[in-house]
Amino acid sequence: MGHKVSPTGFRLGVTENWRSRWYADKDYSANVGNDLKIRKFLKKRLERAALSRVDIERAGNKVKVVIYTARPGIVIGKKGSEIDALRRELEKIAGTEKGGVSVDVIEVKRPELDASLVAQSIAEQLEQRIAFRRAMRKAVQSARKSGAKGIRIECSGRLGGAEMGRREWYREGRVPLQTLRAKIDFSEATARTIMGACGVKTWIYLGEKLPGQPAPNPALEGPSRPRRRNERRGN
Repeated sequence: MGHKVSPTGFRLGVTENWRSRWYADKDYSANVGNDLKIRKFLKKRLERAALSRVDIERAGNKVKVVIYTARPGIVIGKKGSEIDALRRELEKIAGTEKGGVSVDVIEVKRPELDASLVAQSIAEQLEQRIAFRRAMRKAVQSARKSGAKGIRIECSGRLGGAEMGRREWYREGRVPLQTLRAKIDFSEATARTIMGACGVKTWIYLGEKLPGQPAPNPALEGPSRPRRRNERRGN
């Protein structure tokens, strides 16, 4: 298994859990398609909310959507107005009756330890024409300062507006992809630059899952980092 292989699939049942949790005999394909529609809708609807991932649980006609985000205030809205509107829209997509969809919002307290948010951040910086090496180094340093045991970031494409596409990567610490008990958060994002699409992949090693203990997930634990003023306003 090389560095370019996603570690998530190998670790299902060890350190990772399914992102869709339900069982169906006849409606399997319909449920899978509906899950994809829900995730696509939320990715577009919550584009400014620093969305990390979406978990979906189904039990009978009930659908539970769990949203992991670094900016829960944008998802919930003032006095819960945004989440109520979001719930009604999800009921239409899921095809359930009123009250058939419940939405839980979980805050990612340390986004610099979440691979999805790190990859999205680097992709956004590439689109803003920030030097890719600077963006990658900053992300590596932030993750290491926050307690990551290792991190690897890889960017590929016409980086810096070069005529020929290439691949650049940075790594600090250990990233043991062949150790199944290692909790490695992986994600990828695409930067749509004026010179073409550039891919971003991120691996973050958070520690090992010991027998009888839950997998470490420091991005959801510990104190939240202080937010800047523009983040409080939702910009």
